[in-house]
Amino acid sequence: MNAEIARQLNHRTIRALTAQPLSQEIIDTLVNVARHTATSQFQQAFSIISITDPELKAAIRKITKQSYVGATGHLFIFVADEYRNATIGQEMGNAHHSLGNTDRTIAAFSDAILAVQNTVNAAESMGLGTVILGSILNDAAQLIELLQLPKLTFPVLGLEVGYPDQEPQLKPRLPENFMHFQNTYQLPEPIVPQLKDYDEIVHNYYDLRETNQRVDTFTNQIYQRLNNVPEKRHELLQTLRQQGFLNEAN
Repeated sequence: MNAEIARQLNHRTIRALTAQPLSQEIIDTLVNVARHTATSQFQQAFSIISITDPELKAAIRKITKQSYVGATGHLFIFVADEYRNATIGQEMGNAHHSLGNTDRTIAAFSDAILAVQNTVNAAESMGLGTVILGSILNDAAQLIELLQLPKLTFPVLGLEVGYPDQEPQLKPRLPENFMHFQNTYQLPEPIVPQLKDYDEIVHNYYDLRETNQRVDTFTNQIYQRLNNVPEKRHELLQTLRQQGFLNEAN
């Protein structure tokens, strides 16, 4: 155990941020950390868009249906980006590429996701709070239009970073034996009865936390969300292919 591990084990999502803006130096540092993230085959197949326009923030907030998005702090959108590499190939005389196939799609998304987590780690080491926004995909097609994203790019995650204005309780995680196996996949079954104690812990967490109190358990959340998918998320595959991804013809 060291200070860095202790901090990561103490990770909390911070949705309430103060009105204090990030300095340009901090923003530049976070972007530089993201740029130095591990990348598949040195393709560096991601880009970052800082959202500073108030009207654009409001439009993204509407997509996410989360009132805190873009309200305070600094909003980044991390984009899987094979357009840049395709353009390099074209300018060097090779218009044919496989950058939209499944292999390169997974690699580009992995690059973007790894960069998000690196940025979170860096931000938290500076005493900042973060919230990762998968909710930007509630209407991916509209976000693509708003950000004027070309083919072979796709918004993966948003990330809001700022000065914390809350100190939420630590959210309990699944027991290790449900997530860490030796050599082969060995999920304990039946699952639900064996998660009874964890469900009680989660129930107490929701019941006792200071904000947004509710009565819930982990297994109930999973059950309720199996079919509770925002309407536009059913169109993600279609939107991905419209952007040139998951296209084995390439």
